[in-house]
Amino acid sequence: MDFNDFLQAAFNFNDYAELLPLVRNSIIAGAVLGVVGGLIGTFVMMRDMAFAVHGIAELSFAGAAFALLIGANVVFGSLIGSVVAAMLLGVLGFRARDRNSIIGVIMPFGLGLGILFISLYQGRSANKFGLLTGQIVSVDTVQLNLLAGCAIAVIIALLLIWRPLTFASADPDLAEARGLPVNGLSIVFMFLLGVSVALSIQVVGALLVLALVITPAAAALRVTSSPRMVVVLSVLFAMTAVVGGILVAVGGRIPISPYVTTISFLIYVVCRLIGSRRRKHGHRRRGSPALTRSGPVV
Repeated sequence: MDFNDFLQAAFNFNDYAELLPLVRNSIIAGAVLGVVGGLIGTFVMMRDMAFAVHGIAELSFAGAAFALLIGANVVFGSLIGSVVAAMLLGVLGFRARDRNSIIGVIMPFGLGLGILFISLYQGRSANKFGLLTGQIVSVDTVQLNLLAGCAIAVIIALLLIWRPLTFASADPDLAEARGLPVNGLSIVFMFLLGVSVALSIQVVGALLVLALVITPAAAALRVTSSPRMVVVLSVLFAMTAVVGGILVAVGGRIPISPYVTTISFLIYVVCRLIGSRRRKHGHRRRGSPALTRSGPVV
């Protein structure tokens, strides 16, 4: 394949107007997932749990693969796998060292189970591949309603515990000393994270879910220190990456996930450059001599 063949496979908009209505449900699902991913990703970054998302995604993939094997609802299988992994991490991994070791055990186990179930599945190969990389036209009306319902439940739950969870994430020791149920909040958050990861896998796949849950929040943290703006930008970046990736992927033969991850990565690179430039200007201002009416103070 030469470069022209690659461009033809990745960006072909000849029948774009006819294909766009086919991904209407996926666009709506992508916007919903952008909101959920942006909100939950903010707390993931605050709690330094990026590695945990990957571990949860592996067991979610195993649950989805098992559901595919037995002919059950793939979304339910993914949800069960994610929640099981998240609750294990929430109950057993309160400390970072314990959590990382548990993730290191869960990841290969979940991936191994997923590969086993997929190898036993005799159906369409596209269904197997879609669990790993996402499927642009896989969201039907029933799945969209389920996804939207779960997403709304996650958002409401996050809003209800937003202030104590923020306090417990920023300074868990002080929050515990003030009487907050830090361990209980951690378990609730892990449950919500598990549901969010399972929902995200439906569109972007198990291997690249980090681009939706981690990268937007990481990008937002590079350009602002305001907690509110971090949340707003994280949601905006996540929605841009998912919806933009879907819209671009309509015109190509490549799975959706490379488009989503590329847009998400470019957003992060731009934000990192902006953040670096701001810090340089800040250092120059602090390092410059203070000026008075009579001149610089030496």
